[in-house]
Amino acid sequence: MPNTKEIKTHINSVRETQKITNAMYLIASTKLRKAKSELDQTRPYFHALQAEIKRIFRTDKEVDSKYFYPVEGSAALNGTYGCLVITADKGLAGAYNLNVIRETMQLLSDHQDTKLFVVGEYGRQFFSQHHIPIERSFLYTAQNPTMHRAREISAILLDLFNAGELDKIFVVYTDMKNGLDAEAVSTRLLPFHRRQFTAAAGTPQQDSVSFEFSPSISSVLDNVMQSYVSGFIYSALVDSFCSEQNARMTAMDSANQNAEKILSDLSVQYNRVRQAAITQEITEVSSGAKAQKRKHSREA
Repeated sequence: MPNTKEIKTHINSVRETQKITNAMYLIASTKLRKAKSELDQTRPYFHALQAEIKRIFRTDKEVDSKYFYPVEGSAALNGTYGCLVITADKGLAGAYNLNVIRETMQLLSDHQDTKLFVVGEYGRQFFSQHHIPIERSFLYTAQNPTMHRAREISAILLDLFNAGELDKIFVVYTDMKNGLDAEAVSTRLLPFHRRQFTAAAGTPQQDSVSFEFSPSISSVLDNVMQSYVSGFIYSALVDSFCSEQNARMTAMDSANQNAEKILSDLSVQYNRVRQAAITQEITEVSSGAKAQKRKHSREA
């Protein structure tokens, strides 16, 4: 059974660990609020882009674009897939990274001819250790996503898609549905289905307004879609970052609760050991006093 010194050392160690988990919880909550604020500030722009795309389809439902499936008779695309995987740079976030890896491995098992594009040190390390080839690894950190990084990623993916090297592009990330729930999802980024942007008929005034597109309606649509793809990737980066911080907050909160439970058990154990030591000392003193008393009685 450990003595009081060992138990006290254990208690101090748990308290030092609890300070770290508390600090990580506060840092994660601060980063989460900041990322949510930045995402809320950019969403109106991309909602406006989506509205413009719907307006184009209201003008010409059969407009031709390489970023959309044909209107009718589209053949299944079974060529090379591209998969953008968004993970964190480190662990200590519960099952956040494992859920993304599991979703990616499911996609790889369903379609072997898939090229991986990885964001985040955790994903790079996992695929390297399991000897899974990575087509492109974006070496900048997954922390603090920016629109500039999203444009760099989208430019690389669009170049490969436009060159015919990729027939489909998927994004595996963690979607933060609300402030509490998050889910790792695999979303097809390209090509789009037209029904995603086919809106119901607007007001009579909207439907009666005619628009002139220069140089052509297809060129305008292709140009707008490039910005939309960049916005989608940026949204996926920010959603993943928010989900990571939320998962880390949950993990650190659980760690704090476990630390409190351990400290409570150690305090009880410390008090018992200390009380046992005190009782033993009292017993030894009492026994010594009795022995001395008997000795004096015999001598008398």
